[in-house]
Amino acid sequence: MMTTIGIPWPEFNDGLTYNDVVSPSSSGFLSLPPSSLDFWLQRIHNGQITIDGVTVTDPDSVLRVGSKLVYHRLPWSEPKTPFLFEVLYEDGDMIAINKPSGLQVLPGGLFQQRTVLTQLKWHANKNGNSTPGQLHPVPVHRLGRGTSGVLLCAKTKSAKARLAAYFADGTSLVRGKRLVKMTALIRFVHNFFKLVKLICSSIPVKMSTLGLSMASKPSTTQ
Repeated sequence: MMTTIGIPWPEFNDGLTYNDVVSPSSSGFLSLPPSSLDFWLQRIHNGQITIDGVTVTDPDSVLRVGSKLVYHRLPWSEPKTPFLFEVLYEDGDMIAINKPSGLQVLPGGLFQQRTVLTQLKWHANKNGNSTPGQLHPVPVHRLGRGTSGVLLCAKTKSAKARLAAYFADGTSLVRGKRLVKMTALIRFVHNFFKLVKLICSSIPVKMSTLGLSMASKPSTTQ
């Protein structure tokens, strides 16, 4: 029976922290137009800026070379996003999921919390699978936010390195529009699926066909 995982998103995320260190080349540098200064003055008054761990209260505070500047962006409500997805296969080394369209894989832009990576972290913590050496599953390749399809995630460092190597090998077979020997292609498909073991009957396509398609079009979702 197919397993579905996912925890509903909270209304607001946890905000975001931006870090920077003042370099000698930044002396006297103004990166914002005067019209934006009012917004930053408001952030300073809100206590969202720290210098070397101390909250800034004076807008005229002097930054020195080596100072650590931190801006704490307040939490915001991210766009509506799916949170449920099916687990197609899982063992001690990897997990394969059916990523729905509309769900981003990794944090970026407005989507800092509502991602596959966040759900995998929550799932690992909920089931007590988080350990110092095995924190949580991480995706080994990307699918666009609007793309649905199989997403492979490694649960150990060795599995991540092995899966990433297989994807790199598959991509190198077609880069530069070089002719590829069929034996090399077959070897890639065999090794890849030997590790993946994605044998779930819910995938309505033959394994050999899926493997050849992924090898010839690494960025295309099947």
